[in-house]
Amino acid sequence: MPHIKITNVKVICTAPDGIRLVVVKVETSDPGLYGWGCATFTQRPLAVVSAIEDYLKPMVIGRDPNDIEDIWQTAFTSGYWRSGPIMHNAMSGIDQALWDIKGKRAGMPLYEIFGGKSRQAVSLYGHASGRDIHELEDSIRGYVERGYRYVRCQMAVPGMSMYGTRANLPEGDDHSIAADGTPRLNRSLPSFEPTPYCRMVPRMFERLRGTFGDELEFCHDVHENIPPIQAVQLAKDVEPYHLFFLEDALAPEDIDYFRIIRQQTSTPLAMGELFVNVNEYLPLVRDRLIDFMRVHISDIGGLTPARKLAALCEFFAVRSAWHGPGDVSPIGHAANTHLDMSIWNFGIQEQTVFGERTRDVFKGCPEIHDGCFWLNEEPGLGMDVDEEAAKKYPYPEHPLNGAWAPRRRLDGTTIRP
Repeated sequence: MPHIKITNVKVICTAPDGIRLVVVKVETSDPGLYGWGCATFTQRPLAVVSAIEDYLKPMVIGRDPNDIEDIWQTAFTSGYWRSGPIMHNAMSGIDQALWDIKGKRAGMPLYEIFGGKSRQAVSLYGHASGRDIHELEDSIRGYVERGYRYVRCQMAVPGMSMYGTRANLPEGDDHSIAADGTPRLNRSLPSFEPTPYCRMVPRMFERLRGTFGDELEFCHDVHENIPPIQAVQLAKDVEPYHLFFLEDALAPEDIDYFRIIRQQTSTPLAMGELFVNVNEYLPLVRDRLIDFMRVHISDIGGLTPARKLAALCEFFAVRSAWHGPGDVSPIGHAANTHLDMSIWNFGIQEQTVFGERTRDVFKGCPEIHDGCFWLNEEPGLGMDVDEEAAKKYPYPEHPLNGAWAPRRRLDGTTIRP
């Protein structure tokens, strides 16, 4: 093949469905040959743009796009201090684009470059939710009717917010000062309490198993919202209902408690959504403390480290569950799915439904049929971006430029993740 060089790096910011997406286009000296990569970090998108344009772009211009490993390693150490989500997302955008270019030059889909198909399609889990058990059951039925076998189940706790849903409160209950001048708790703010939540979840799954039987695979996301000792108890309490996995039971700061959970229950555990370096997974994988690796691929630096992590996990019987919500661009979902198709230790893939405006911008999105993602057979990632269409959807106004909205306990204490 003729020698080629990287000639330009472009950053595209767009929000066709209101979510701030960042994607990267790497252009080469071969006319018409370019690649796309996902660099989406919705809470700090403008910082990622700066990292790419001011630091990484000057480093890679003139480089051979085939040298993916060396470019990644050089970028990783270029700031001396490392392992942060801003620079890793910036690196991911370029890294995924270089893999896209490699697939296009070879005339093969990326999963072929990675070793070929290990399966025909990629099983998805849907997001079922409800303000009460009846809404939740209806949501689950909708997924069953569309052929899903895996469903994540989330239900609101009365009087509390769950995943951004505010509690239904009486009008006028949004004041922090009572009529007589005495202070009171502002109960209209998004609030959460661990104990009622931990009581609700086992009851929810008891009801769901009674309704749907044992055929469906249920997941649940704790979202790192509860104290470690309550996470231990919750994992024990849901064991009779045979979850496919319990996700993010602990915050990254509390991972030593996984050893205690493992000693007391066989509930399968998924963890890692907030990790930003593959080394953070090592103790959990090595000691067999988790069953599924939850990985936001752009947060760890792209396809290059994700492939290595998947290979490591195979030797310890840990399966994949790449992070795949709406704040992963369709480019990122394609990257996830090419890995899913090729690795042997695939577990499950989180689903996102691409809206009409998103498809207006992103061409070649994975298709959903029978509860699975199906890839096209185009070379590389099989994706393209309509740059003119992307301009129609600028970032929406936001007082904090997309920063994570705080959630609090009833007394006002902020809640992690």
